[in-house]
Amino acid sequence: MDGKIEFDSKEVRSAPLEQIPVLLHDSREEILFAVLDNPRFEEGHLCLLLGRKDLSSGLLEAIAGHKDWMSSYRVRRGLAFHPHVPQSLGLRLVRELYVADLAQLTFTPSGGPALRHLAEELVLAKLPQLPPAQKIALARRGSMRIMGALLLDGGSEIVPAVLDSPLLNEGHVLKALSRIMLSARVVAAIAEHGRWSNVRSVRLALLRNSQAPLARVLSFLPSISTTDLRVLAETSSVPSNLRPHIRREIANRMQHGKLPTKRNSLT
Repeated sequence: MDGKIEFDSKEVRSAPLEQIPVLLHDSREEILFAVLDNPRFEEGHLCLLLGRKDLSSGLLEAIAGHKDWMSSYRVRRGLAFHPHVPQSLGLRLVRELYVADLAQLTFTPSGGPALRHLAEELVLAKLPQLPPAQKIALARRGSMRIMGALLLDGGSEIVPAVLDSPLLNEGHVLKALSRIMLSARVVAAIAEHGRWSNVRSVRLALLRNSQAPLARVLSFLPSISTTDLRVLAETSSVPSNLRPHIRREIANRMQHGKLPTKRNSLT
């Protein structure tokens, strides 16, 4: 024997306060159920218990059955984030989470797909009502769908944070640029961004966008391949004031045999 004292369920229900933190680490589920019935068991103990990832769904449901505990946001959050929370309970609890926790849940591997999807949908639904400070915070830790929605939001304080986010991907930038109602401010921010303005597909999308600053997209032309320029010259979505410049660039290359320089090569 290793000298460890083992309690039975009856003893656990009346164990002194100082013994409860030790009991929270017991491997026997009947002991954990019993400690829930101890009148000295407090919310702080419960939050520590919820930190254990091996709790059964049955024990989590028992915790959720205590109305006093469920009045605590910390407890509801701990249950919602637990990997073994029953889906029906988790879906109910997710609806009660703050926006910052919803965003975190979208990245939590332990959360089931249904919970993560609901958390993401709830964040997207709340976006229009959020103050700029919260949107900027989401830009730093939101999911890719949330990043895309924030980009479409177009707020002058939000767009730079979104474009700088390592979570934003090329697909969302291209999707934003394809939107007819995208504001000129967002288009200009993408065109001037050091990272996105050097992505080939983004440059081509900007050349097709009527909101893009003409002076900026003209600076892209020397780096665009002749093949792409010929396609753009025949593309109806390319702004009419840009098309002559494209044709002139093609003509100059044909006349002088110039190709895009290696220095201007794109990703």
